[in-house]
Amino acid sequence: MPHKTTITTTQVAHIAKLANLSVSNGEQAHFATAFTETLAVVDTLKKIDTASTEPTHQVTDLENIFREDTIDDSRQFTQKQALQNAAHTHAGYFVVERILDND
Repeated sequence: MPHKTTITTTQVAHIAKLANLSVSNGEQAHFATAFTETLAVVDTLKKIDTASTEPTHQVTDLENIFREDTIDDSRQFTQKQALQNAAHTHAGYFVVERILDND
């Protein structure tokens, strides 16, 4: 009989640290239980005999409908048109405020 895998709060704290997440003690206990339950479900699924089941990547029978990839010049802006209402430009490019900090 396979042993039951149990995730501890110490392991949850370690995972949270690796992911740079703040996790309270209560959340650690909750996640430890949830991870343990998830692993138990996976162990149950491993016991199912799938030898006679064909692999599939989707089950809805929906298919993509492709169209020809053509350029419609009537729907394109020139560079000048694209930049005409920009608040700031430089050498033919948009200039925007930085959104990421260096911290």
